[in-house]
Amino acid sequence: QVELVESGGGSVQTGGSLRLSCTAPARIFSTYYMGWFRQAPGKERELIAAIGWSYGSTYYTGSVKGRFTISKDSAKRTVYLQMNSLKPEDTAAYFCAATARGWSTPDYWGQGTQVTVSS
Repeated sequence: QVELVESGGGSVQTGGSLRLSCTAPARIFSTYYMGWFRQAPGKERELIAAIGWSYGSTYYTGSVKGRFTISKDSAKRTVYLQMNSLKPEDTAAYFCAATARGWSTPDYWGQGTQVTVSS
């Protein structure tokens, strides 16, 4: 059963923007850290952004810092990933995830959504 439901993604040209959404059940949204991973072909899945469940503290990996923004809407139980200034190297499958303890082994995963950036 998929607990995290993703939407968004698609194809854009270099410099374009996309927004990903991830909706979670209340029991997950209110008590788990939420984040976004991505996996490019032939590469390992990597955590690129995360947000805390209480104070909303955020984390970004270096390659997306300043271009991507993670946020959440508690009323909608949704976490967003706003992606601006997209580059071809951002092309990957993007996955929403939730964890209670740490990002090495997330507890829940979304189904994944493809982002393709063309030059």
